Amino acid sequence: METVAPLELILSTREDMIAEAKRIIDAAREQGIVLRLIGGLAVRFHCKTLDFCERDHGDIDMVGHRRDTERIARLLAVLGYGEVVHVRQATEGRQLQFSRECRHKEEWAHYQPHDNDHVDIFLDNFKMDHAIDLTDRFGLDHYTITVTDVLLTKLQIAKLTEKDERDIFTLLQDLELGSGDDPEAIDVQHIAQLCARDWGLFHDVRLNLAHLSARLEAYSLELDERGRIRAKLKRLEEAIDGHPKSGGWRLRGKIGERLPWHETVEEQD
Repeated sequence: METVAPLELILSTREDMIAEAKRIIDAAREQGIVLRLIGGLAVRFHCKTLDFCERDHGDIDMVGHRRDTERIARLLAVLGYGEVVHVRQATEGRQLQFSRECRHKEEWAHYQPHDNDHVDIFLDNFKMDHAIDLTDRFGLDHYTITVTDVLLTKLQIAKLTEKDERDIFTLLQDLELGSGDDPEAIDVQHIAQLCARDWGLFHDVRLNLAHLSARLEAYSLELDERGRIRAKLKRLEEAIDGHPKSGGWRLRGKIGERLPWHETVEEQD
């Protein structure tokens, strides 16, 4: 029977992971290497409603420039990590993974311990179910990709998990919808523009927005909080639907799901 770790241990581990991510990013910055945090820890970095957004995180996820691949590998080696080479090979150089012995092994011994801490680094594109080019957007925030990009990398997932849903609801609960002028607001038009270029991305994002609206009742949120989140989901839908689409986009939309519209993502160890 699975034993749940105490909240104090989860919180302390989380803070350690965020501190470690900042240590890596700061060390990279000193050498002129750009790395930014993505994924659940990036959500945690920006969120304010801590009691809702706290959850377990398996590793540290980042993005960087592909041109810096070898420099990133040397930096992580200096910081005490060894490269898991088969990840670079399996992704044809689009992703790197580094590991070190878990530093919480004794504390977590009773609660599903893992042997190694992992740092996963995507290069140029965040490529999971859909490829999202982040190359020109790394410099828009100091430690993470923008909150807009954090949200989009969650909304593009073809099969959302409970963790993904919680991350999305956290972002929508804590952050306002706005424009690219405000780094702490979600840029609705940027998401709409990307969806207008790629029918497959549009299709999965739209399916997820409807799914998330239906799933809101499953979470411990106040009535007014649900209302605010649902209103933001609706505003995103309207912006995505209303953005002008090309003839090629509309033609792909007519084909619909008769052709594959996203990648099949396999779990990596």
